[in-house]
Parts: sequence; C-alpha cells; structure tokens
Amino acid sequence: MTRTRTLALLMAAVMLGAMSASAQQVDTSKLPKFPTPPPKETAENSIIRPPYVDAPETVPNPAVPQGDVREFILYSYDSKIYPGIVRVESEKTAKRDAYGNRLAWPESEISAPGPYRRHVWVYIPPGYKPGTPTPFMVVQDGRSYIRRLAPTLDNMIAAKRLPSMVIVAADSGGSDAQGSQRGLEYDTISDRYYRWVETELLPAVTKNYGITFTKDPEGRGAMGGSSGAICAWTMAWFHPESYRKILSYSGTFVNQASPEDPKTPRGGWEYHAKLIPNSPKKPIRMWMHVSAQDNHFDDPDSTWHNWPRANNLMAAALKKKGYDHKYVWSEESRHVDPRVVMQTLPSALEWLWRDYPRN
Repeated sequence: MTRTRTLALLMAAVMLGAMSASAQQVDTSKLPKFPTPPPKETAENSIIRPPYVDAPETVPNPAVPQGDVREFILYSYDSKIYPGIVRVESEKTAKRDAYGNRLAWPESEISAPGPYRRHVWVYIPPGYKPGTPTPFMVVQDGRSYIRRLAPTLDNMIAAKRLPSMVIVAADSGGSDAQGSQRGLEYDTISDRYYRWVETELLPAVTKNYGITFTKDPEGRGAMGGSSGAICAWTMAWFHPESYRKILSYSGTFVNQASPEDPKTPRGGWEYHAKLIPNSPKKPIRMWMHVSAQDNHFDDPDSTWHNWPRANNLMAAALKKKGYDHKYVWSEESRHVDPRVVMQTLPSALEWLWRDYPRN
C-alpha cells in the first residue's frame, strides 16, 4: 500500500468514525447497575482509602546516586512482528453493547495497515557496567511511568531496598482498545508481545546501550496499567521460564481482546474464568490493584467488562491456586488512579523483589 493511499484511508476512517460515533451514542443511565463490592480483607487482600499521599521514595533526592534515563525510537517499518495497524472507524466499530462497551470483530473488518513510531525509555542504574547481566522490568506505556520510576529506583537502590536493575519502558504503537495497535499488542491472549520484547525490544536496548539482561527468570519482571497490566501478566503466563514478577494497576482482565480468538472468546476474562483454574500453578508472583470506581464498575458480569469485578475474580483465582500475590483495592478512586500509583509504587516494587539479591 502506497503512503498516499494509506493517508487517504486514514483520513476517510477518521471522518467516517466521527459520523458513526455520534450516531451510535449509548444511553446507559436507565440500565440496572451492579456496583462491585470490595474483596474481603485477608493476608493477600487489602483496602486503602484517601487521602492518598505520594510515597517519599518517589520524590527525587539529589543526595543519592542518580540513574541515567535514555530515550530512542523504534519504527513500525523495522518490525517483523508488529508492522503496524490502525483502527478503521466505521459503523461497525462504533457499535457498543447495552452498557457502552466496544465489541470485538475480525481484524480485517476493523483495522487497516498503518505506520507508527514508538518511544522507548531506558533507566540505567548508577554504576552499571556495560555487559554485566542485570535484573530488569519491562514497563508498558513507558511515557506514563518512567518519571515516577526513575527517582523511586534511585532512592530504593541506594537504600538497598531494591536490587540494582534496568527499566525498559516502551510506549505502545498507538491508539487503544479493539482494532488498535495498542490493543493488538496489549490485549491479545498469546505470546506475540513476548516474542516482540525478546527479539526486537531488548536487542535494540542492548545494541544502543550495552545492556546485558539476566536470563534468570526471577530477575525478570513486567509492569503496566490497564491493558499494559494484562500484557505484563500475559508475558509471564505464556513464558514463566522468562518472567516471574508482575505489577498490575487496574488490569484489563476483561473482554477487550481484538481480533477475536476462538480459543479465548472472552479475552482477558478467560484468565480468571478458565485459564488459571484449569491450568497447573505457574511460578509467577503478582502484585495487583483495582479502584472502587474503576472502568464499568457497575456493569453486570454478563458484559465481561467490569474492571473491579474482573480483578476480584482474578485475585480469587490466584488465591485458590496458591499463587504468591498481593491485591490492593483503593476506595474513592478511578482507573489507574495516579494518586494510588504514587502512594503504592515503592511498596509494590519492594514486595515483588523482596527476596532477590541486592548488589
């Protein structure tokens, strides 16, 4: 497809989408509501309430050694795994269920080829010597987290509360939800994103900055919010021999996968409904969070789109299988609430990495 044709398609899609979306507005005000109750407080489950206060570890401290944050760009035309798509806005993609949730469709009906460029930020800890195997975390939606993570790691590495580690914080290929590049990467229930990380992302970091990543799965983690959180979990689920430490904020364990996959017809909802209950326990450690007023918090289970309900079910499934996990429910808060992230991020990281050797 030529560049001119691609641009024409994208412009037409935007115009059609604007008309379709305005014609497909869903009024949910009179539908029955099913507010999700909080989980029972246990050794694994905790409930936090406002006022929320930034943890002191997140504040930059010039008195401690500072890591280095680098940035580079990856382009869609260089990727063999994600050559790039965009959602084609149409009457079909504008359709919603009774509660306003997007519907899944075959990829050919909602997406078209489209380029992207992806920013990647890399936190290199103080004193790192190129070529030395290092623990690390892959962080989805990197732009949203790198400024929070860098001072937090500076402070906690200096205090020996975290091992010296690298953060690879990559943005998605863009847009969101069904039919988008971000949705394809993050919400797909397969190891495709894992393969992209291993064969394209990490090698690019190594080439640019001389980073050698540990092969020890206990030294490899992933983190994200929303769809970036389920993406982190999916990496570990399909390859626990490579990733075992997962940090999830407002995880999208709901039916947002696109394109449709008959093996997992309810997308992320399948994790707590079938995949975890029906599979042997895997050596994954999980710290997870959801907000009381998270996305679609009062939708019925039949929509497979209620974020608090999905996370409650996810935590229960992990508990029943004996997974090492912590679950935080935050009152009076919303989807990936930044107040909650800034209060809990240091303690979540410390819990995940609690038994990993310090440098």
